[in-house]
Amino acid sequence: MNALKHIALAAGVALAPFDAGGAEPALSRLEAFADERAVIRIADAIDRAVDAQDWPLARSYFADRVTVDFSSLSGQPSATIASDDLIGTWAANLKGNKTSLHLRTNHQVAIDGDSATLLSNGYAWNRMEGNGDPLWEVWGTYEHHLIRSSAGWKVDGFTFRMTHERGNPWIKATPDH
Repeated sequence: MNALKHIALAAGVALAPFDAGGAEPALSRLEAFADERAVIRIADAIDRAVDAQDWPLARSYFADRVTVDFSSLSGQPSATIASDDLIGTWAANLKGNKTSLHLRTNHQVAIDGDSATLLSNGYAWNRMEGNGDPLWEVWGTYEHHLIRSSAGWKVDGFTFRMTHERGNPWIKATPDH
């Protein structure tokens, strides 16, 4: 298993971006690869925490304040809010018998010093019994903005742009009590 980790690491270093002015030292490429993987890992971990309804864990991936834009879902304009409020809203909507599954793919990371942007495609499935069709699904693109802090990478910007939805909109808007 250890050999497999080294092969995967070597493959990642080989695929890490190079400076157009010449080859970067191997350590810089390794650091760039590690940062890219950390950023992707955080976005994926947010999805897993939300689906598990582990709100303290989900909150741990965010800076104290976050600029959020869910206007394509809610019609509300972009706003900068306390991350505790974002997580509180998610917790109020996804609880009890309301379940979700979030999937993310096609990650594209850009790192500029202590700032990173992650673009990805996403799909979310939500299920709740009680008013007709128990499913609501949504597809779209995500944009996460992260900053590097002494505690590691933290999300300080989060946008979801819906491209398609299907199913019962009652599920999207109704928290389970």
